[in-house]
Amino acid sequence: MAHTKAQRAVKGNRDSISKRLGVKLYGGQQAKPGNIIVSQRGAKVNAGNNVYMSRVHTLHAKVAGTVEFFKKLGKQYVKVV
Repeated sequence: MAHTKAQRAVKGNRDSISKRLGVKLYGGQQAKPGNIIVSQRGAKVNAGNNVYMSRVHTLHAKVAGTVEFFKKLGKQYVKVV
């Protein structure tokens, strides 16, 4: 006999939907103005030249160009060249 509870969600069956965070444009890829480069919570990657950070720490391209990631003083940055 199957041990199925009444017709409602099981107690341990809850999970949040994924937020689709992460790198959207990698190094060497072309970016247009306004394109999202990195979607993140907290400033794990910082904004370099021609990149701006929105209120939720998402990094966007200011100008058209090529995406480049680099490290400076132990912190990771992204710039558009």
